[in-house]
Amino acid sequence: MTNLAKRDTSPLAVTYGDVVHAAQAIRGAVIPTRFEPSRTLSTLLNAEIWLKFENLQFTASYKERGALNKLLSLSDAERSSGVIAMSAGNHAQGVAYHAHRLNIPATIVMPASTPTIKVENTRSHGAHVILEGQTLEEAFAFAVAYGDERGMTFVHPFNDPAVIAGQGTVATEMLAVAPELEVLIVPIGGGGLISGMAIAAKAINPKIKVVGVEAQLYPSMLNAVKKSSLPVGGDTLAEGIAVKTPGTLTQQIIEALVDDILLVSEADLERAVSLLITIEKTVVEGAGAAGLAALIGANRLYKGRKIGLVLCGGNIDTRLLASVLTRELARDGRLSRLAIDLPDRPGQLAKVSGVIGSVGANIVEVYHQRVFTDVPAKGTELHLVIETRDRVHLEQVVNGLKEAGYVVMVKSATGAGAA
Repeated sequence: MTNLAKRDTSPLAVTYGDVVHAAQAIRGAVIPTRFEPSRTLSTLLNAEIWLKFENLQFTASYKERGALNKLLSLSDAERSSGVIAMSAGNHAQGVAYHAHRLNIPATIVMPASTPTIKVENTRSHGAHVILEGQTLEEAFAFAVAYGDERGMTFVHPFNDPAVIAGQGTVATEMLAVAPELEVLIVPIGGGGLISGMAIAAKAINPKIKVVGVEAQLYPSMLNAVKKSSLPVGGDTLAEGIAVKTPGTLTQQIIEALVDDILLVSEADLERAVSLLITIEKTVVEGAGAAGLAALIGANRLYKGRKIGLVLCGGNIDTRLLASVLTRELARDGRLSRLAIDLPDRPGQLAKVSGVIGSVGANIVEVYHQRVFTDVPAKGTELHLVIETRDRVHLEQVVNGLKEAGYVVMVKSATGAGAA
């Protein structure tokens, strides 16, 4: 955690009045999503936790709010010329969907590495999609040049007053339901969401704390406001907030109104995604789970507080989601890999299976290794993936195998082994 110094007292680019106007403009076209307390997460994390389900928007992201507010602000001439946007996915879908509704031609530039689900969803809303560049910065430069050549209006994903005001409507809805909230924990990518929410929240309740969250691999806003030089880059589960260069407008607002910025690990992001599926039965992408990940990593800081979290997006690749859930099962000791040395004789596999079955565990996967192993030539190394209830149950399986005379190695989720 870092306490942000308030340095700039000049007027901000967006006012609370702008957020109120945006709320009126987008009403009826954007879902006022559920905002509810989570009894189980509250008990687990020793705080009163409320969840704002922005992953239930039509395009599964809060980005619709700012995109629509910006589109509604365009003149007739600007609408006719069309719009262009650059995004890794959620902003793209928001612009594409509402541009199609308003009969505004839309072109979306996306980095070549954008998850397939986000590319296809954007195309499905009728936008012309161009995959260009390996990073957001490269895609951004191409989009600006492409749009300028064709007279299109650029719809920035975060560094635009109309977009920021639209995103701020998330906070007005949250505080209308629970005005006594003490803390808002909000993901930071370019900073549009937290900027708009901070403007609204501080106007409604000046005592409320607004806390930002960035992935540890992408502390770009933290670097900007604290003049630090933490490394930025890498493959993060939270690609929706993997921004190397935050906005200038958003930086000014964050410096003025945001109280803290937390950095979250990849392991906590994975755990947060898994918990939301397991407990809330809701699918959230890595960026959308960042607020919960921050609470997991810094729980002691918020014990007993009434906290609002924004589940800001739900667009996650299904293969990636499956990997996250499987890895979490391994971390919890519910899915484990065993390496067992045994004689290469008939009946040995049946004997091992009998021991495992006798304590109620399930064998998911099995294979032998006879060549690339240190066991004697008359032996074999048996590899099993087993499913257990928890780590205590796993210990029962291992102890049962040892009592039967086998040498057992447990391969953990991080690759380490234990005999």
